[in-house]
Amino acid sequence: MSLDAATFEEQKYADLFPKLQQAYKRAFNEMSEAYDSTYVHGIDQAVLNESEPVLEDGEFRVELPDDPASRLDGVIEIEEERLGELLDAYTDAIETELGRLFDVEPP
Repeated sequence: MSLDAATFEEQKYADLFPKLQQAYKRAFNEMSEAYDSTYVHGIDQAVLNESEPVLEDGEFRVELPDDPASRLDGVIEIEEERLGELLDAYTDAIETELGRLFDVEPP
């Protein structure tokens, strides 16, 4: 059975949740090896905890909550440009892991 967007949306927080957790954890580990762990941990806890994985048009993407920079106020200090770079790298890592774990190749 191939995974389609409707099935993913319906089952992502039930049957598919362990794989979601695994994808996010693998991406976290990858990011922690490549970037300052203070930033990675702050982004993970303050921004990505409210993110939403979506399968659309045969590929995964991660929707971030509104105004991620404000979510980091009082958590970590980071320049907005640097935050954007890290968020791009982090969401790319998550999307790659989701594709790998759910065996979904981008079109």
